[in-house]
Amino acid sequence: MREKILELQKAASALEPETEDQHRYRSQADDFVRRFYETIPHQKAYRRFDDSVDKLLDEPIGEEPIPSDEILHQVESRVVPPGLNPVSGGHMGYIPGGGLLTSAIGDYLAAATNRYASVYFSSPGAVVLETRLVRWMCDLVGYGDEAGGYLASGGSMANMTAVVAARDTAGLEPQQFSSVVVYMTRQAHHCVDRALNIAGLKSARRRFIGMDERYRMRTGELIEAIREDRKNGLKPWMVVANAGSTDTGVIDPLDEIAETARREELWFHVDAAYGGFFLLTDEGKSLLKGIGEADSVVLDPHKGLFLPYGLGALVIKERQNLAEAHSYSADYMQDARIDSKIPSPADISPELSRHFRGLRMWLPLKIHGVAAFRASLREKLLLAKYVWQELSQLEGFETGPEPDLSVIIFRCKPPGVDPDEFNRELHRRLVDDGRIFFSTTRINGQFMLRLAILSVRTHLGEIDLLLKLLREKMTEILEGGRAE
Repeated sequence: MREKILELQKAASALEPETEDQHRYRSQADDFVRRFYETIPHQKAYRRFDDSVDKLLDEPIGEEPIPSDEILHQVESRVVPPGLNPVSGGHMGYIPGGGLLTSAIGDYLAAATNRYASVYFSSPGAVVLETRLVRWMCDLVGYGDEAGGYLASGGSMANMTAVVAARDTAGLEPQQFSSVVVYMTRQAHHCVDRALNIAGLKSARRRFIGMDERYRMRTGELIEAIREDRKNGLKPWMVVANAGSTDTGVIDPLDEIAETARREELWFHVDAAYGGFFLLTDEGKSLLKGIGEADSVVLDPHKGLFLPYGLGALVIKERQNLAEAHSYSADYMQDARIDSKIPSPADISPELSRHFRGLRMWLPLKIHGVAAFRASLREKLLLAKYVWQELSQLEGFETGPEPDLSVIIFRCKPPGVDPDEFNRELHRRLVDDGRIFFSTTRINGQFMLRLAILSVRTHLGEIDLLLKLLREKMTEILEGGRAE
């Protein structure tokens, strides 16, 4: 048996490269990243593709090794280029991430050191670092010493965790689920609905409250709905407000909703995945007044802090509510039970196995300083107002409400054409061009174009290019007689 073990050890030694091979792998990877970052200004925001990309499915996962330079070339030439390019300053489609290099370095360090960041006993340094980030976000929202939270994989997981905490804090039992009521608007992100389903609350009543002309929740209608539901024997339980909706960027009247939720004894949850980090700006603090009264708030660092995808956050006013909703016991974990004032993420969240994701946030904040992030967020607010004003003055264009944050909805509406078909064609031509990418949506049944300005690399030059392309493509369509 010893001989067999030694034979297998020798075969497996390929997984631990010698120093020379380690250097070669890092050098090749660094060259790849260097080329990628150097060419970002010339990369398209969207690259059309065909089904040839699916041929990657036919690539064998074979027994024999393939030279690393060949594999990296495949990643660089076949895997990365097609589709949406989230690091481009021309990406103004879905809520963009940023892909900061310093964040990528944080991920590299986290993966190389492979700290187990779920349990204080296992990696106190990693847990303390992530706890510091959570406390910073709690302070940002306006919470006190009893607050807490955790770093999630994204807004969807963070929203689900908030729903579970709200469910268990209210002591809801399965037989009650069909009688409880959740209040939100049609601008609420679909992940909230999915979170309710995953949390076992598929039968819960969703009450969609009407919106004003700026797509904000009408608080008076919320109050009436709560009272009517109580009169009908239902159990009002939770109200979900937007702090930067995905569709229109709207901020609900948080202070008014907070007062209503407190008076009516509802859990008040704020989805600030997109808009929360604008609290770093004076404008954002004013717009998000009342957010500190919420029982729970979701923020996405991979949005408002321009980090790579894969980092959301939940902060909650009473940390104990998270702990009670996610408590667990396992005999094999008995050694990890030590008395600490620092809560382990595993004790207050759904995840037990999780990587050291906090380093991708902590490192950029420390290296660049908060002031740089604040300046970039203020720049995005001003760019949004600028492009909204320019679009409002362009002949043949109509705009939605002036943006609260950095999402703008608009459409081209020349006389004598079907506006829906015209804007579909306009959008198709912009996507074909690829230098600028924005998305589309439907508002009150109308096909609308939608800009989301949140890339760290979106500046005046990209906005000027957008306006130029819109004028050019509109003229091309009108002169070509298409989409009429």
